[in-house]
Amino acid sequence: MATSQLFQPITLDGLTLPNRIIIAPMCQYSAKDGRTTGWHTIHLGQLALSGAGMLIIEATAVEPAGRISPADLGLWSDETEHALAETLAQVRAYSTMPIALQIAHAGRKASTAVPWEGGAQIAPDAGGWQTRAPSALPFDPSENPPVALTVADLTELREAFADTARRAARAGIDAIEIHAAHGYLLHEFLSPLSNRRSDAYGGSLENRLRFPLEVFDAVRAAFPAGKPVGVRVSATDWVEGGWSLEETIALAEALKARGCAFIHVSSGALSLDQKIPVGPGYQVPLARAIKAATGLPTIAVGLITEPEQAETILVSGDADMIGLARGILYDPRWPWHAAARLGQKIEAAPQYLRAAPHQAADLFKVV
Repeated sequence: MATSQLFQPITLDGLTLPNRIIIAPMCQYSAKDGRTTGWHTIHLGQLALSGAGMLIIEATAVEPAGRISPADLGLWSDETEHALAETLAQVRAYSTMPIALQIAHAGRKASTAVPWEGGAQIAPDAGGWQTRAPSALPFDPSENPPVALTVADLTELREAFADTARRAARAGIDAIEIHAAHGYLLHEFLSPLSNRRSDAYGGSLENRLRFPLEVFDAVRAAFPAGKPVGVRVSATDWVEGGWSLEETIALAEALKARGCAFIHVSSGALSLDQKIPVGPGYQVPLARAIKAATGLPTIAVGLITEPEQAETILVSGDADMIGLARGILYDPRWPWHAAARLGQKIEAAPQYLRAAPHQAADLFKVV
């Protein structure tokens, strides 16, 4: 049996993943007052039986005002912590898959309806809340603008991120991914399109990096040593004069020096003016450039749909891991099918061992 890079283990700090398939965070908009619900048990449970190397739970707000929608997951109180711990216990009763948590703040893109109800901003006088951001610039000119954060606000938010990291550790999370992508708060600090501050947190690249790096330091200090902390980035805004790949590399270098365990490379979603050249693997060149410049373990994501495509990305050295999101919602057994096509073995729960087809009769390893 030929060796497949996709099915080789990888170690991030003190955490070893059995393969390079990463289930990327996917918002479910199904929480109640920030708490996980039965939907999360079903959703995470099925993904935890997929055979992937690691599951990253959806964007989880560090404070109520940091939620994208009122139905977003959060981890800011004893109640939200208890709910998450219970959900993890139920999933882990049947799966050994490492589970990470993406922690986030939506910034100016907070207070919106869930996608299947249109996703538009909910104004404070219509049942939403006042958003906050680096500068008082709305994502959409038609929206209620955010209030610019004060320096005192930033101190409180750093502690909110750190507190969420401590709660995640107590709940049993194996790794943390800090969300600094997709136009949310930390990305808003990074991009000159959304950050027009004139203090130490705006203007130069060094200043725009300052708050995201402070948040990383606070989270890294609060989360147990040996458990990885990584960062998800939008490597470019896809807008002239916006956040760029070169600036992302500078951020990645600074994160590496602070002990960042991995970088998860996405792009866009900060500006309505973006022009994205969407196509198979369209974000892989961004991951390749960051990996080549910094050597950080890198997750590539974005229209990577075929096992052979994923394998080629890894063999070529473009990335170290492959992130799947919509594709694994569509096919929750993608890792099984990838192992069968690449001639590899994969772990499966004993209840499912009889599912192996005749042409891949030796597909499964027992968990």
